[in-house]
Parts: sequence; structure tokens; C-alpha cells
Amino acid sequence: MSITAAQKAAIEEIINILTSAVPPKGKRRRLCDMYMDLVDRTDWPEYYEVIPEPRCINGVISSVEKNRYKDAINVYTDLSLIFWNALFYNEPDSQIAGDAETLKTMLQTEWQKRSVLPAPRHSPPPSSAQKVHGTVPAASVPQASTTQAPPRTAVPNLGTTSTPALQTPKPATRHQSPLQPSSPDVDVDVSGMSPEPEGQSEDITMGSGGGEESSGINEEIVRQLEKSLPRWEGFGDLGWMPEVSKERLVEIVHTIKSHKDVIGNRLAVALEDVSEEQSSPTTSYQSPLSLKLIEGRVKSQSYETSKDFDLDMARLFEKARRWHEPRTEPYGRVLLLQRLYQALTSSLPLAGPPYSSTTNFASLRAGPGTARPLHSTDSEGVPGVTSFRVSTKDRTVVDEVHYKGWSIRLADWLHLSNPDDPSQPIIGQVFKCWLSEEPAKRGQHGITVCWYYRPEQTFHPAHQRFMEGEVFKTGHFADHSLEDVIEKIACQFTARHIRGRPRPPFWYPGWPLYVCDARYNDRERLFVRIKNWNSCIPEEVRQNEEFMPIYAFERSVYPIKVASPFVGKGAVKGPGGIGEPIEKADGDKIEGSSTGRKRTKRNLAPAGTGKIMPASTPAAAAPAPPYFQYPPSQPQLQTQRPHGGTEDTRDRTMLTAAGNLSVKPIIDKLPAETAKLFDRSPETNEVLWFAAPPMNVARTPAPKYSLAYLHFLATKRKQKSEETDAMDIDGGDATSIKRQRITVPPTVTETMKAAFDAMNESQS
Repeated sequence: MSITAAQKAAIEEIINILTSAVPPKGKRRRLCDMYMDLVDRTDWPEYYEVIPEPRCINGVISSVEKNRYKDAINVYTDLSLIFWNALFYNEPDSQIAGDAETLKTMLQTEWQKRSVLPAPRHSPPPSSAQKVHGTVPAASVPQASTTQAPPRTAVPNLGTTSTPALQTPKPATRHQSPLQPSSPDVDVDVSGMSPEPEGQSEDITMGSGGGEESSGINEEIVRQLEKSLPRWEGFGDLGWMPEVSKERLVEIVHTIKSHKDVIGNRLAVALEDVSEEQSSPTTSYQSPLSLKLIEGRVKSQSYETSKDFDLDMARLFEKARRWHEPRTEPYGRVLLLQRLYQALTSSLPLAGPPYSSTTNFASLRAGPGTARPLHSTDSEGVPGVTSFRVSTKDRTVVDEVHYKGWSIRLADWLHLSNPDDPSQPIIGQVFKCWLSEEPAKRGQHGITVCWYYRPEQTFHPAHQRFMEGEVFKTGHFADHSLEDVIEKIACQFTARHIRGRPRPPFWYPGWPLYVCDARYNDRERLFVRIKNWNSCIPEEVRQNEEFMPIYAFERSVYPIKVASPFVGKGAVKGPGGIGEPIEKADGDKIEGSSTGRKRTKRNLAPAGTGKIMPASTPAAAAPAPPYFQYPPSQPQLQTQRPHGGTEDTRDRTMLTAAGNLSVKPIIDKLPAETAKLFDRSPETNEVLWFAAPPMNVARTPAPKYSLAYLHFLATKRKQKSEETDAMDIDGGDATSIKRQRITVPPTVTETMKAAFDAMNESQS
């Protein structure tokens, strides 16, 4: 609900009083001039390092006019935060601090005069710098009203000035303070967090956790906030299975209970291990529930409708997902059985029994890491599974779809069935909900989802570290049937993840929560940090102020970072691996990417090894195309081949020989009919092309020998000649087998000189 019309009118009156206030004596000026707009981030970057929640009067006015506030107390919180921030950052004897104290007192007095407004708080808000940095004034208690500047940690003297007196505080004020004891003043304010003021950037640099002590404090802050958040009310009334016979319900339960994998393991053991009595406090259903209990109800025909049975099964899978640790084998079995169950209760039931599937009953043929987009040129993976754009062909776009009690709308994040590994469900954001118009699927609902990759689904260096729950946005868009939906989840971009948790209905405690800080290009295996968060979400919600607001922490909470999943004792296997980026040649357009960089391809080790393989040999590579080549001009570089010998790794390209060029040259291939007319390298099959004629260098003169050695050679030839005359050479001429003396042809210079000498002699 929004603030009432009477409350809005009262708030506007208070803001008008604040904006028209002047000092009682001295120069006639408005006290609020310093607080109308946010402090300039370029001129005063230190301010944003110290003040966790900057606010300004114009930002509050704009939010009130646009009805962004859901509760009137949030308006008071933002207005008071303006003055609390000024009191924290400026010296108590400065003009700015004095004006802030006057306006803060005026705000409190005027607010209390209006009975339509809720009672204001007298202490700093939980998101104020005083609470975050642990410098809460002793006089700031709910029973007292202060008119003095609150004592706090000393800040360098800024003096009185007409511009925001901003200065970097002492390091002591920047340290994260221990969590304050539980009290009405320091409890996390979950009544609401107002939207961010217009113009406030969300590009926040990640910080460190600060050690084990800081990590424990962070966990306590998160725990306190989540403990006070509203719980999920449970599944809705739409999207359940159609009415079926009682016998069909028995068949479904029997199939789930008896289904086995390819090696004969019965998967329902993962459901039977879940305690019938105990439930997670965050689940929507706290009464006893188990597969055995559902089976008994089905056999006794206790369910009045199929929807009641379907609801109990959905609750059982929800309970089992919270019971087992994510990404473990039992967890994967639960998700596989849930996908089988949803296939059995769909409008297009599976063929069987027995029921089997090469994709773990998922609607797609491959998942993240192995799926390749439509028209992909990659040789590895399964092509044609995803695309680089959202298609609307042969489908009607709808606002939302309903499935198993979930209401799925644009920009929702979901867990979806992974055909490669059920224990790692696909993480995706909905970009379109649609109704199919294809003849074979007419009337069926579906969703188009943008995939987010997990760290184990990427290729990255062994030293790279990841935040807990970190995922990466990709350019893969996939069309999923509703039967692939496992559950709704949430994913926050880093700027908001460190400041709070999403508000309902975007997230509830117990739902899986991920954090995203970068994009991942799986063609080049590159990570690019996201600077514009709005570019990552569907265009329709980019300007929506109500999209994923948050409940704020007492202070920023930075998640801890962990090592790569492919290194260490608990190394896992995945479609990703340890390796470096793949560098493409110039001109190779990367589908779904705006980069076409020239890079060198490096080999990658198998997943989980933690090693980088040696470079591949030329014999294993395809013959290189006939590019123009420059003659060798660099020292010989060699690398050890896996099977012995050395490999020439010199860069013989013309670009290298030319050095760094300010203008990128144009490179083209020679036609095959032209290239065959030139000599080629026997090793690389590349055309031998030279940028200039051969250099006119004098040839090495023939060797000169001593007279004694020449006499020895003459005697030896004479002796061999005499021996040949006495032998039958099969009619051959004995003199023809004598070694011919090698003569070196004259050089061009010698020939030209001889020609000029002859011309001079003829003229003379």
C-alpha cells in the first residue's frame, strides 16, 4: 500500500517549511540550500566512501511525487538521513552542521504536530553513518530530543564554507564496527527502504571481508535481517495439474517411488530420507509430510481433488530441496524426481512405463557449458540449443504464466532443470512469457530465459576466486517449457547485494540467492565486469522503480571469496575447467559479442586437474591459410614438443615485423588459384612472400688452400685416374666421373661492373 492522500499532503507541507526556513539572525539565506541536491561524486569521491546512504531533499520530493514510498515513516527516515549525514561528516562547530541540526529539529517538531503521520524516531536510522561506523551519539535515544550536534569520532576541521565541506575522515572512522547489542535503536529497520535517489550510481567497488572476525559480524548482520523479514506464504491457486482419476494418482506415486537410474539405484531414497516431522523454518508448510504419508493418502483416496495431491507433492519437493545440501547427489536426485513428476502430470505425458530419458527429462538437449547457440560454428558442444536473441516468432507474448502455484513474470529468476546435471539446476532470468502458436505446440505456454553460468561451468585461471553464490550473465537465451521450472529464486547484482536483501515478492528467506558481478563470454572464455546493471535486465523493467527494492543492512556486507571449484581437496568436475582465454584471429566475429580481438589459442586442461596442458603441435592443427608472410626477422624461439623435438614459435607475420601500427592494416587471403603459383613453406604451407628484393650482398669467397694441400689433392686425383683406367667402367668415359670443380657465378655487381668496363674500353 502507498501513503494516503492526507499523509502526502502533510509531508508536502513539512517539506515546504524546511525548504523555506531561514536563520533567525544574520544574512537572509535558505538553510536547505546545501541539502537540495546530492554531493557531486566527481568533486567529493571521499564522501561516498564514508556515507553509506546519501540522500537529498530533491530526491525525496521526486520520490513523493512519483508515489515511490510505501510507508510515510520511510519519508521521515530519508529526510532525517540527510541531516544525520551532514552531522556525521562535518565538524560540530561548522555552519553546515549547525544548519543540519536546526533542520533536523524542525523536521521532528513539524512531523509530531501532524496526527496523520506515524511517530518519528529520534535516533539515527539503521542505514546512517552513525550506526554503520559505530558512532551513535549517546544522547540519541527514543525518549530524548537533542538540539546539539551529536558527539562523534573526530573529523578534520573543515571550517565554514558555502560549499559542501567534505573531507576524508580518519581511518578509525572507516573501520567496520562490531555488531551493536540488540536494542530498539539498533535493530534492523525492515519497515521499508526507500528507493535510491535519482542520479545515485550503483557502481560499488568490492571490498574485503576483513578476516574471520569481520566475517562473523557480517553473518550476524545478515542473520538478524533475514530473521525479521516476512516469510513466504506458500504456493498460489493457479497452474496445478488437471483433474485425473484416483488410479492415475496411485500410478504417479508408484512411478516416483520405484524409478531407478541407469545403474539400478532407486532415486526415491532421497525423498524417503527427509524427516516426516521436521521442516525448515523457511518452508511454506510446517505440518508432517513425507512420501510415505502421501502414498497412504492416495491409496485411501483421501485427496478430494487432484490439485490437493499436486500441492502436497510440490510441498514435499520444496521440503526435500531444503533438506539436502545443494549440488550433492541426493539433492540432484530430488530435482530429477521433481522433473519426472512434472512430466507425468503435464498435458503431454511421457511414453511408458518404464520411463527413461537421455536429458534427465528436461526439455532441452544440453545445459550450460555444453549447449551451443543456433548457427554456432563451434565444433564442441551441442549446437542449436540456445540463441543470442529473444524470438517472438510464432508466439504471443503474455504478462505472466502460472505453474504449480508459481506466478512467473517478466524478469523473475528461476531454477530450471539441467539436462546435463540435475544437481546443478540452470539459473536464468525470464525475458519473455509466451503462448505458442506453432501447429505442433499450439496453446502451450513457455518462457524465454537468459542463462547465468556457475563458476564450474566456466573456464578460468586456477588462481581466480569467486564470491559465495556468484554466477555470471551470458548471452545465451533458451526457450523452456513450464515443466522445466523447479522453483523461483533471486539474483542480485553486486551493488545491491552488499547493501541488503530483496523485498517480497522478489525473494523470501530460504529461497536460493545468487550474486552477479560480471558477464561471461564462453566463446572467448572472458569475464567482463558489469558497469551498467540496467543493461542486464529486460528492457521493460529497466525504468521500473519498483524492480527488486531491498531491505537495507546496518552497513555494507561483503561476501567472502572462495577458491576455484576445480582446485583444492574438494575439486569438482564440470563442463568448465582451468585455462586461459581463447584468442580469436582478427576478423572472426564472435556471435553474441561485440569483440573481435586477435588472440592466441591456448590449450586447456580437463576439468578438475588444475593444470594447463602444453601447446599443441603443428601436426595436430589444420594447415594454415596462405597469408602474406614476412621473412624471419626475430630470434629463433623454440618450445619443447610433447613427443620430443622443438617447435618453431616465431611470429613471422607482417604485423609483427612492422611493429605497432597506429592504423590497423587490412589483411586478406590470396585466392587459391593465385597462391598455388608461389613457393610455400614445407612446414606451414604458407606462401613465401618478401616485402623487398633480395639484398645485394657480396657472396662468400671460395676457400683458399696452401700449396702443399693443393699438391696433395692433385696427387690424389692423378692416382685415382690411374686406377680408373685399369678398370672396366661399362663403356663409360673414365674422365666423366671425375669430380667437377664448382664455380661460383658472378654477382650482379660483378656482372654490371664487367659490363661498364667493357663499354668504357669500347668507347676508348
